[in-house]
Amino acid sequence: MINRNTGAVLSARFMASQPAWLSSTRISAKGVLTTAQHTLTIVGVTALVVMAVLFVRPDLAKALSDSLNRTPEAEVVAVQAPPLTALMEAPAAAAPAANAEPLSAEEKALLGTQKQQQWVTTWLSKRYRVAGDAANMLVSTAYLTAREIKLDPLLILSVMAIESGFNPFAESPMGAQGLMQVMSKVHHEKFQEMGGLQAALNPVANIRVGSLILKDYVTRGGSVEAGLKSYVGAAAFEHDDGYGSRVLAEYSRLKQVSAGKKVPTITPVMAAAPVKPAAVAATDKSVNGTQIAGL
Repeated sequence: MINRNTGAVLSARFMASQPAWLSSTRISAKGVLTTAQHTLTIVGVTALVVMAVLFVRPDLAKALSDSLNRTPEAEVVAVQAPPLTALMEAPAAAAPAANAEPLSAEEKALLGTQKQQQWVTTWLSKRYRVAGDAANMLVSTAYLTAREIKLDPLLILSVMAIESGFNPFAESPMGAQGLMQVMSKVHHEKFQEMGGLQAALNPVANIRVGSLILKDYVTRGGSVEAGLKSYVGAAAFEHDDGYGSRVLAEYSRLKQVSAGKKVPTITPVMAAAPVKPAAVAATDKSVNGTQIAGL
């Protein structure tokens, strides 16, 4: 009994002899451990809840994955479209620009007035749904080309209308290309001075080459009808499936437009008129009594 009391007294004395800061440190450490334990418990529970939610909602998991793995977006570079004049510019060796020499009566007739060109441009723009600036460029090119090679610009425009509907990048299954559907592989030598075959889709080069081919066919055929038949590749056949009639019908409408008359931009589909016999066509250069300029 005495020994037990003596041990208790010694233990009490030992505890009393310990510094106060050591006791406080022990209490603080115990509190930190308890707090850490509670924190880890909360984090673990939260992680389990998040995993359960992501398992139930795969869309949220995908969204989270995408947000974590997002790659930096590439810098968007502003692309500026080239001006229309650059797109329509002819090659360096293409048709020379009209000079400042006085115009002859025939050239004046071919070029017409600025007002007439504007009427034609506006009508074609509406009829074929071509932007006004582009239509103006194509019409101006047709008129300048017509002046140089002595061919009616309205005939050139009529062929362009029927061949491609004024689509400069049109291409047929047979390989005819551009506004006037030129067989560039057949007439490749005509494109050499304009940059080669790649110039076939250049609107200015295509108009020039197509007009030269048309002029040559008309001259050799002896009439516009015969020339159109050769142009469409039907010279060896009895008829051209109404191609010449469609071109000349469009020419007649453009003739009225250039005279200042109001012509509907939408026309009903009509049956093709019969083609004249070659013997008659060879001596007839007129279309419904109207002489085609330059022929």
